[in-house]
Parts: sequence; C-alpha cells; structure tokens
Amino acid sequence: MDSVRILKTDISATSIHEVSSYLMTHKNVSVAICNVNTLVRCYRNEELNKLLNSFSIKCPDGFPVAKASNLLYKNNQKRVDGYKLFLATIKKSLEENKSHYFFGNTEEVTKKMINELKIMFPNINIKGFFCPPILSHDELNENKYISDLIEKKPDILWVSLGFPKQEQFINLINDIDELNTNMIGVGAVFEWAAKTKYKAPEWLAELGFEWIVRLIQEPKRLLRRYLVDNFLFIIYFVKQYFKI
Repeated sequence: MDSVRILKTDISATSIHEVSSYLMTHKNVSVAICNVNTLVRCYRNEELNKLLNSFSIKCPDGFPVAKASNLLYKNNQKRVDGYKLFLATIKKSLEENKSHYFFGNTEEVTKKMINELKIMFPNINIKGFFCPPILSHDELNENKYISDLIEKKPDILWVSLGFPKQEQFINLINDIDELNTNMIGVGAVFEWAAKTKYKAPEWLAELGFEWIVRLIQEPKRLLRRYLVDNFLFIIYFVKQYFKI
C-alpha cells in the first residue's frame, strides 16, 4: 500500500474499501488511525514516530490529515474514518466468516457496543472481549492480559486504549506467533458504536468540524489537546509545504 509523508509520519494513501478488503485477505496487519494529535505527537517524539511508521497501514482519519495529503501530493485523498472503517470491516467479515475480539475501554461500554453490533450484524462472529484496568505500558505486556487472545485466535483484534497506548500494545503483541491476527487501534470508536458518546454527522466531519462535537462532550480532556495540537499541526504543515 502506497504512503505519503505528512510531517514526519508515513500516512497510507488509501480508502475505507481498500483497507477493509485488505484485512480480509491478509494476516498480521497492524493498523493505526491517525489524526492531528497522532501526527503532532509523532513529530515531537522520534521513538513514537518510529513505532507508528512500523505499522502496516496508517489511515488518514482526521480531516486535516486527509486535506494535508491532498494539498501536498494532489492525490484527492479522502478521510479514512475509524468508525466507518470499523463498520465496513465488520460488514465484510460476515461474508468471510472472520472473527472479532475487542480489547480495552470499560466493560460497560464494551458490552453495550457488542449488543449494538449484534443488532446491526446478527451474524457477527465475536470470539470475546477483555477490558483491563487502567494499566501502564509495561503492565499490558503481562501474560494474563493476552492469554485469552492467544487461546481464541481471533481474525481481527480491535483495541480501544487511546493513543499511544493502543499502538504500543499492538506493537508489543505483534510478533507473537500463536496470535497471527490483524490488529487495529480505534480509540473512541467503541464509545460511538455503543452510543455512549455522540458521533458527529458525516456532513460536519467532511467540513473538518468533527472536533467541535467531541470537544462539547469532553471539554476538560480535549480542550488543551485541540488548542495546542491544531495550532502546532498548522505550523508544522506550513513548514513542510514551503519546505522551511
């Protein structure tokens, strides 16, 4: 899959259809859903950027990321929205009888999400789920948190731990031969699928204003991130665009 450099990260030039189809035909695929926060943090942290660039696919999830790709490379890149990719992949998996496993978030949210998915996709093949307590990076490596995964061997593992912990966890277990699964870090997608948080309508997201809906719901957690990261992204992008 082709990629383009945005800031310091190699972002895949792809689509929802291409990524979901790829997950049906390949094994051991690691997928990162990349927004402004992702790229800014990777720009400022070489180790984190190296980790992310090692992933098989880095989706341009956020409107600014897709727009930056389009402006820099004239590739007509569209958003590869994490939530839409989640639903598209599950829909495709029904035809291929691919199984799913959900890791992360809270048990309340994950159970609600599973109930909603069973309504939307009655034939969905769910191997299991696990909702660990809030853990450090090192604690996620403990066998008790991955033994169930190895035993059940799902085709697709969805991880909702937030960036960068979910990407670090995926990287930790990526080389476990017994697992042999595709892994996608999806952040807030579990909450949107569970309907415990409101997902911005597509027309608003396509205008680049999805962040407003998220900010209204989580002002304390997201205010500083949006103010700082969005400003820094613009600065870093301008430097790249004009090669300063």
